[in-house]
Amino acid sequence: MSPDRPHLIQLQPSGMQFEQQNKLSLLQSALAQSIRLPNSCRNGTCRTCMCKLGSGQISYQIEWPGLTREEKAEGWILPCVAQAESDLVLEVPDAVDLKG
Repeated sequence: MSPDRPHLIQLQPSGMQFEQQNKLSLLQSALAQSIRLPNSCRNGTCRTCMCKLGSGQISYQIEWPGLTREEKAEGWILPCVAQAESDLVLEVPDAVDLKG
């Protein structure tokens, strides 16, 4: 595998997939590929987009995303301010395929 290939994000339970776009958040990357994740504020405070990270590594675009230490330890993330650092599996039951 090439280290330069985009990271693949798989959504459960739908099985939908999209690629992390350079410099975009997971939410922005999904929307750019016609997949809508729950969202509202898009800046890490409202928690509408909060979902569970099933596997993989992320980093945040902001210093203090709106999650408690316990939520982070349980695997919750905020896709509106997160970027993939590896391939990911996210649990997002309310994801919508805008193409279909």
